Amino acid sequence: MERIPYGIYSKELREEAVKLVTEDGLSITEVGRRLEIPQQTVSNWVKAYKEGRLAGIGKNRKPLTEVEAELARARRELAEVKMERDLLKKAAAYFAKESQRGTRS
Repeated sequence: MERIPYGIYSKELREEAVKLVTEDGLSITEVGRRLEIPQQTVSNWVKAYKEGRLAGIGKNRKPLTEVEAELARARRELAEVKMERDLLKKAAAYFAKESQRGTRS
């Protein structure tokens, strides 16, 4: 599941997260991990639910345009590719170092 940029979450997602905590007995940390939502956000939703104001959360946010959503997706993909590149650089350096040790013995 992809993270949603700028913290724009659907009403259904908020309700499902709260349900997992209140009815299913999962911890806030576990729900955040499963849904890839920050723990504090889930905590805020549960608190709002207990106070009876969960439905009002997120009403003032404007929905993302297609361009904004695409930009967020491209940025996530770029960050992932950079991490993979860095990992491959480290692996290549490690194996190059190991192969040099093997030839000098």
